[in-house]
Amino acid sequence: MTPAELSSTVLHAVRRAVDEDALRAPVPARVRVERTRPGGRGDYACAVALQLAGPAALPALEVARILRERVADEPGVGRVEVTGPGFLSFTLDAPAARRRALLAAVRERGLAYGHGDALRDETAHLHHAREVRAAVTADAVRRLLAAQGAQVRASCEQAPDPDWARLGVTVDSCGAPPASSAPVRPVPAGAAAAELLERLGPDAARWGLLRPAGHDRAQLGAGLLVQGEANALFRVRYAHARARALTRGAAALGFTAEQPSQAPEPSSSPEPPRPSEPSGSFEADAYEEGPARRLLDLVADHPAVLLAAARHRAPDRVARQLEAVALAFFDFHDSCPPLPAGDEKPSAAHRARLVVAEAAGTVLAGGLSLLGIRAPEHL
Repeated sequence: MTPAELSSTVLHAVRRAVDEDALRAPVPARVRVERTRPGGRGDYACAVALQLAGPAALPALEVARILRERVADEPGVGRVEVTGPGFLSFTLDAPAARRRALLAAVRERGLAYGHGDALRDETAHLHHAREVRAAVTADAVRRLLAAQGAQVRASCEQAPDPDWARLGVTVDSCGAPPASSAPVRPVPAGAAAAELLERLGPDAARWGLLRPAGHDRAQLGAGLLVQGEANALFRVRYAHARARALTRGAAALGFTAEQPSQAPEPSSSPEPPRPSEPSGSFEADAYEEGPARRLLDLVADHPAVLLAAARHRAPDRVARQLEAVALAFFDFHDSCPPLPAGDEKPSAAHRARLVVAEAAGTVLAGGLSLLGIRAPEHL
């Protein structure tokens, strides 16, 4: 169960409690769940009971107990506790089963992993000035909203710059905005599309325009073209290319990733299993704190990041998420090599690690696609 799915599960529990007249309060539009802070209980925590206590005219602890009864038996939820003044703390199903389900979901959805229908009832009209950063930002927001099921149109104050098409921008209409339109007004780029395309090309130009938050100035220097660690775009695309290269390398060695539903847990130890151990075995405690756990946590968070980026009209959130995934991927790759070294034979552990690497590559490619940026398989 992903954080987004857990949020939907809790929201469904609130609706059930209201429908059954166990709770008399307005149903919120969404419910926020967060990772438990150090020293807390469970995997995730939610403060919705405190939010509903006032409207329901009940103590928060009582609201939490009402909701706990309706969440505890949901698939994917291992344990629900009421803590503090009325927080709900969730422990999800066993890590192995949960992670296999996550990896299976990534494989099944492919580049659409993280897309959903949470905004299916929303119609958005984005309106922007005849300025390249505003146009590219509106285009990225449009992609994010559409990926969450919203109906979206984009319009420009004046006739669009013909060079925007080379940046992948589509404008539906131009002229005065309709009354219901949402303005897209990032800090202007200070350069025209033609200049950016000549200096940077479409991918680096889009990254440079989208990576900073809208209220920050875009950095559009030659550093966007550097093929090195200092360039965040290069790190993200190189991580994706490396993930794809691992799949090709495994095929050349005669093995493929395990089906996630059957794969053993990927060991976080850089050492191959000892001869006395079954292939693919691992130390659970080390795994929980290791690079594999950090990478899979980011993969699990990806749907929630995409939904939040769509709701807040903030494509920069996606860029930051991809940077974090790329960094975690390299840590995982260096600590838990998915390919055998030297004369070592491929093991179940290698196949399991390859599943994780492929999932990271899928997330990186899908996120870049939503930003309108290509994800080459070779760099």
